[in-house]
Amino acid sequence: MSAPYECILTEVRGEGQRKTALIRLNRPKQLNALSDQLFDELGHALLGFDADEGIGCIVLTGSERAFAAGADIPTLAQYDYMRAIRENMITRNWEHILRVRKPVIAAVAGFALGGGCELAMMCDFIIAADTAKFGQPEIKLAVTPGAGGTQRLPRAIGKSKAMDLLLTARMMDAAEAERAGLVSRVVPAEQLLDEALSAAEAINAMSAPVAVLMKELVNRAFEGPLSDTVAVERRTFHSLFGTPDQKEGMAAFLEKRAPQFRHGKA
Repeated sequence: MSAPYECILTEVRGEGQRKTALIRLNRPKQLNALSDQLFDELGHALLGFDADEGIGCIVLTGSERAFAAGADIPTLAQYDYMRAIRENMITRNWEHILRVRKPVIAAVAGFALGGGCELAMMCDFIIAADTAKFGQPEIKLAVTPGAGGTQRLPRAIGKSKAMDLLLTARMMDAAEAERAGLVSRVVPAEQLLDEALSAAEAINAMSAPVAVLMKELVNRAFEGPLSDTVAVERRTFHSLFGTPDQKEGMAAFLEKRAPQFRHGKA
């Protein structure tokens, strides 16, 4: 991706048919505090990679010290209620990631606090370094989370633990986050990026249309009533029996060989 960025770094990893886009948040002096410019750049990069047929998965990470230590408080402190409404704060540019259809993996080391924790939760799953610390400390600033912290956190870890974190502003380490279900796995910090890229490579080897549909189905389960979401899952399952990748996947299994997916191409 050729676009010049100031607050993020982008690169493409891998050598196969489908590659992995790596996006690093890059405001080291501010511990990757989430500014408007950062989110404008992040949205541009995410949507660009999502539109690139050569990209199968996206990994989003920060630095060793911080994934993102929260929103850019000096900027937020300048807002009043009417300005927040007029400029559509958060909604305007924080949620581009929710439009990305391809899998997005958060690779988190160090602090993921406030908006940083919310951004990680917007990803499809989180791989954490053993140095990671998660929290929603907004109550210390006399505000609530504004990018889904009070909604996604209890869905991920349950009401009681979410209330504990939100009301006391305490941080949760990586081990507790894994036990609670916020993160999928914890690895030594020096192995974090390799682990995330390995997971992305595994996803890239699967049928791309199925990965997109799987993501949609899980998100429906996360957000909707069970009877409706199971019905959507069933119809999606039925529809995939009309695809070449399904024929190839089951034939390869029966023939005891690796599948050669066409990723929806004729």
